[in-house]
Amino acid sequence: MNRRGRHVPQPRRRLVIVVRADPVICGHSGEARNLAEAALERGFTEVRIVTWPLDRLVETGLPLKPLDGVTPYSVGIEVERPAPVGDYKVPDGRYLAGLIGRLVELFTDGVPTVCMSLYLSPHTIAVSDAVRVARATGLPVNVTTIAEAVGSDVTNVVRHCADEGRFGAAAHVLTAYLGSDVPVAVSEYTRQLIISSAEELDAIHGTRFAAECRKRVQISYPAINTADYLTLDLDRFAATLEHRGLHRNGYVLFLSRLANAKGVDELIAGFATSERAAGLTLVIAGNGPEAGHLRRVAAASSVASRIVFLDDVDDEEKPYLMAGSAAFVLPSKPRPEFVETFGIALVEKMLAGGGPLITTDTGGIGEAVGDTALIVPVEDPAAIAAALDEALSLPEHEREAMELRAREHALQFDRGRVFDRLIARLSPETAAVGALSTL
Repeated sequence: MNRRGRHVPQPRRRLVIVVRADPVICGHSGEARNLAEAALERGFTEVRIVTWPLDRLVETGLPLKPLDGVTPYSVGIEVERPAPVGDYKVPDGRYLAGLIGRLVELFTDGVPTVCMSLYLSPHTIAVSDAVRVARATGLPVNVTTIAEAVGSDVTNVVRHCADEGRFGAAAHVLTAYLGSDVPVAVSEYTRQLIISSAEELDAIHGTRFAAECRKRVQISYPAINTADYLTLDLDRFAATLEHRGLHRNGYVLFLSRLANAKGVDELIAGFATSERAAGLTLVIAGNGPEAGHLRRVAAASSVASRIVFLDDVDDEEKPYLMAGSAAFVLPSKPRPEFVETFGIALVEKMLAGGGPLITTDTGGIGEAVGDTALIVPVEDPAAIAAALDEALSLPEHEREAMELRAREHALQFDRGRVFDRLIARLSPETAAVGALSTL
């Protein structure tokens, strides 16, 4: 409303997020949701998440949540899954062509747009191509791009290409990344990993990627909806644990993707030898490529009867399982294909409360947890057992103090704060698109 009481139409402003979205089990699919919700709160009139068709996600083998367990998005957020382009005569790139085509349409319809891509390959590459095509049409284009690099972008793509001498592929990814208006990384660790990989390319081929990365890449920590973890319903809390056959402080929890880099093998071995964990249950919640192997490892363990796997935990149940645990353990370890470059699940646990957090100081985990966790060496079951013994023997007042300190540290990753810092990095004209309207 203006001063005369007349309604003043709010100018259209759009955020587009290109990502592997729900139902993919990945912290960054949740981050995309949180950025989308924050955009609505900050005055964007339209938010679109452009992602992959469900059948294609199933075909890839990515770990997926049950579809009926995915929390609905707020009104104003639309999830688009563009259909592939072409038929069997196009051996690859059909889905990417569909995604790029839809982005071109969004970039040329006259609406001022901020487009953010999470994962450089293929999402930032798709956005880069779409911007080029959109501008080549001669139609008005008003788009600002943000590219967020995550750990697997570097370990699985850039560094892999550098190690194999595949200069062209690495140059393709880095050029698209640096061609974005605002290139960011999810942690300082990730930023340094990008720079070191670029240095390797520069040393071999005489390029200048590293200097440009060092100059332009900034940090934008993952956005988390802290409210989901701070206000738990007590009746639902009890019902959730009862439904799973658990009781508060009666179990040790792991909740993440079941992959080799997550250290679940070592967790099982450490749990088996922890004196204080005797009588407790180990709950391994998640899904992923190592699920079958880890079930076999657990079945062969001396404590097999006290290990439970949950592969159907949904978004609403997760905070309650975290808050009810006697301890939460994520003993991540660096692997050639993956390094934990932040640790979103760790921050979610810190917000939810519950028992102490046990993890490793690998990758960007230290930035996520600060000094609020018990740190163990990687691939060290004996150290995990000792940390469990320490965590489970803490007096109540020390446990509560750790919980409060962890929660206070984690609040800095609230989605509103992260989104505001991100938008503030845009040009003044573009940042105004995201300003909360007070008309």
